[in-house]
Amino acid sequence: MNPVIQHKLSLLPGQPGCYLMKNRAGKVIYVGKAKKLKNRVRSYFTGSHDEKTAQLVREIFDLEWIVTDTNTEALVLEMNLIKKYRPKYNIMLKDDKSYPYIKITAERHPQLILTRESVRDKGKYFGPFPNVRAAAETKKLLDRLYPLRRCPESSTHACLYYQLGLCIGTCAREVSEEEYKEQIRKIVHFFHGGYRKVLKDMKKEMQDAAEQLDFEKAENLKEQMAQLELTMEQQNVALNDHISRDIFGYAAGNGWMCVQTFYLRQGKIMEREISFKQTGSKDPDAAFLEFLQYYYGSSQTALPKEILIPDTVGKETAKQLLYIRVVQPKRGQKKEMVHLANKNAQIALEEKFSLLELKTC
Repeated sequence: MNPVIQHKLSLLPGQPGCYLMKNRAGKVIYVGKAKKLKNRVRSYFTGSHDEKTAQLVREIFDLEWIVTDTNTEALVLEMNLIKKYRPKYNIMLKDDKSYPYIKITAERHPQLILTRESVRDKGKYFGPFPNVRAAAETKKLLDRLYPLRRCPESSTHACLYYQLGLCIGTCAREVSEEEYKEQIRKIVHFFHGGYRKVLKDMKKEMQDAAEQLDFEKAENLKEQMAQLELTMEQQNVALNDHISRDIFGYAAGNGWMCVQTFYLRQGKIMEREISFKQTGSKDPDAAFLEFLQYYYGSSQTALPKEILIPDTVGKETAKQLLYIRVVQPKRGQKKEMVHLANKNAQIALEEKFSLLELKTC
């Protein structure tokens, strides 16, 4: 094991995230995810392994990692990175399959469906959801709470789903656009926090069932709640609007700055770049703005539709320097993406200082 790898293993954080293993040529040969990066990555370099893993370890010359806030984020990011780099030691997720979304179709009589494709249309997408079973169970719950069309539009007789209360009833009656809009509003609210009220109601129903000694019903409700919570675990490495964005975070210290850039393409974080810059005694915010000006002034790549930057930086100054839409999110998923970039910048800066100390020893 080379000294740099050995030292990096001691720096691994005990947080969820993805790790990228590279060969001597700098090519990514394996991408993995972990609930605790330090435990999972270190395990490759201890104990005995099957021949495939042993061969992978022999080829590892360097490694890097991206910290996420949750295991769900790590799962989604892992899929995106594998599709980007197509590492030779990753067998799964290299094809065009992806994690499912729950979608409200854009039709006169909309449906709620599970789909593995997220395309630019007028439908509403929620996800992706790494736990396929949990997503399917959540979709079943939504069918029961806020039913939309389940039968073919050509149906002229009440379908079984309608009789069970799982279809809005296009097959049996005229359903107005206003009624559809109200059901869709409830589903959207469910994904934007309304599910918490549903969980609370389910918990009360479970407790009531247990008190009445209906343990089978109580156990079923407990399982449904667990699946719902798995589905709704927040992830901040994908958006559903397909807008290309560059997401920036930075950290500064000891006369250095680290800038972390996430590239969001087709709504997914597909790549990241780490840049280091000596700043001396310069104000970190001013140094970051200088970096942005140079970055987009010299870059040969296509510009994104917008960039997300920390709210500590002067937005008006950034807008004057750049001919790109500049956003400083104050809340929600975009805010969390910037937070994630800041967190990874801080980790990378600390790693750099530690490696510099190693070289001077």
